[in-house]
Amino acid sequence: MSLESGSVSAAMGLTHKPFGTLSSGKPVTEYRMRNAAGLEVRFLDLGGIVTAILAPDRAGHFANVTLDQPDMAGYEANAGHFGALIGRFGNRIGGASFTLSGKTYHLAANDHGNTLHGGIVGFDRALWSVTAAQSGQALSAVLNHVSPDGDEGFPGTLKVEVVYSLNDDNEFRIDYQAVTTAETVLNLTNHAYFNLAGNDQGSALDQIVQINAESYTPVDAEGIPTGEIAPVAGTPLDLRQPKPIAAGIRIAHPQILMQKGYDHNWVLDKPSPNAMTLAARAYDPVSGRMLEVETTEPGLQFYTGNYLSGSTAGTAGVAYRQSDAYCFETQHFPDSPNKPQFPTTTLLPGHIFRSSTVYRFKTDRG
Repeated sequence: MSLESGSVSAAMGLTHKPFGTLSSGKPVTEYRMRNAAGLEVRFLDLGGIVTAILAPDRAGHFANVTLDQPDMAGYEANAGHFGALIGRFGNRIGGASFTLSGKTYHLAANDHGNTLHGGIVGFDRALWSVTAAQSGQALSAVLNHVSPDGDEGFPGTLKVEVVYSLNDDNEFRIDYQAVTTAETVLNLTNHAYFNLAGNDQGSALDQIVQINAESYTPVDAEGIPTGEIAPVAGTPLDLRQPKPIAAGIRIAHPQILMQKGYDHNWVLDKPSPNAMTLAARAYDPVSGRMLEVETTEPGLQFYTGNYLSGSTAGTAGVAYRQSDAYCFETQHFPDSPNKPQFPTTTLLPGHIFRSSTVYRFKTDRG
């Protein structure tokens, strides 16, 4: 599963330094990748947490366009999953249980009796091993983690490899691979929060978003899909044409009211399963920054930071409040193990799970 790897080398553009110490006494390291254009991605071995994406605006000024935490204590708590790798199962599994081949598995319940983002101790809290690699013309960092059989209730020993890559076209790419020793379910993603104006600029409601999806999966009051795949047409979830986030988030539609904004899975338009296609775009008219998201995944959770309450702040000292950022979580659909009509999330021994997502940063000047 591994790419060609070696020791971390500043000459390759990947550097590292101590970041802090967990309450357990284990050290945490921060890694940095910087391309020829000056775009920089920073992340921790703790949870693969992306702490910064420094991207230029139309005038060439750089800002961190992803929400961060102020210190090690913030990242160790990280109730909002800021920037983290999510597993074993991103999003929700209803009733904190599922059945495979006639056997029912009971998971750690951490969200109103459901399982959210892998459970109480998910991949966002693991210390991943990190090595440097070169993948084509891109600088890459290879992150590895082994999740033991029974971890948070999930069956099978799971070996996971995630590759973070940065090229000179300002593309930050995430490639996921995993193998299991027993039949299991899997749904991996990254939970970065984006604000293209900069993470110290407050509300992102005037930023413009487009999602290439004709349908979505409606949810109940706990955020669990009902099982229906419904058209977006005629609803505030119709983002097929670019529109400001504020244009839909204030509409008194039942799905918006239940979720306190956008927190839904869009069923991406795909010419074929696993095709790498454009899922979403975002644009900040003030800075001119643009973001394009491409993925092989069938779904995209667009989340507008509805539970950011002002109780946490980033390194800039600005408190994060509702709608100050948004997530583009590329994924399989929530509660897929309990919804056989959804694309399967089952992984069998001898098979390799693969998934890729690209975050491309541009400006309206090219």
